Amino acid sequence: MAQRLMVALDYPDDRAARQLMLSLEGIPCYMKVGMQLFYQAGPQFVRELKERGYSVFLDLKMHDIPNTVKGGANSITKLGVDMFNVHAAGGSTMMAAAMRGVEEALAADSALSRPLVIAVTQLTSTNLGTMNEEIGIPGSIEDAVIHYAKLASGAGLDGVVASPLEAQGIKDACGAHFRTVTPGIRPAGSAADDQSRTKTPGEAIAGGSDYIVVGRPITAAADPREAIIRILEEMTQ
Repeated sequence: MAQRLMVALDYPDDRAARQLMLSLEGIPCYMKVGMQLFYQAGPQFVRELKERGYSVFLDLKMHDIPNTVKGGANSITKLGVDMFNVHAAGGSTMMAAAMRGVEEALAADSALSRPLVIAVTQLTSTNLGTMNEEIGIPGSIEDAVIHYAKLASGAGLDGVVASPLEAQGIKDACGAHFRTVTPGIRPAGSAADDQSRTKTPGEAIAGGSDYIVVGRPITAAADPREAIIRILEEMTQ
């Protein structure tokens, strides 16, 4: 079950992230490296995580012209991560270009392993008003998420990032094999912070989430190891 738990290393620098890694030593969870940490610590920190035996989700949310995303995907594959993401809003051509970047990196180096490539649908901080009135997408959030999931599946991607509220609908639309990575997870009794669409760890697993992403309930806890153990217990219930 620990391999289905992704710890969001949302720290300003690698020193703080290493302290957390030491406190969680022996728990084979995924580590999610986002923009702030990657821009500060760089590829070497990702290599260090891999050397320590962790699976790594590089969360950079690429969204650019297809050729640029293809090149980025190629470089990320060479870095050896286990999963990375692009924005589904970039469209089918951009997502397919990411897959070509992966394939070209693998063809050039047979020692590399193929990473899972997933697409961001709607951020879990996005509510209906923001999506309809500011982003300009009509309809319900679930409809928009499933539309993006179908585009990602058609482009050959392995899954999507979505809130746990949409996980089962994505499975119904794209098949049980299509992976769902769900942020917006809050253990029972914890604050929602800036997340709008949340579930508890147990609710998310029961609702079709393949991987759950947890940040502040672990990283801001007085005892991160105790916090992660409680979350793993909730996941199994």
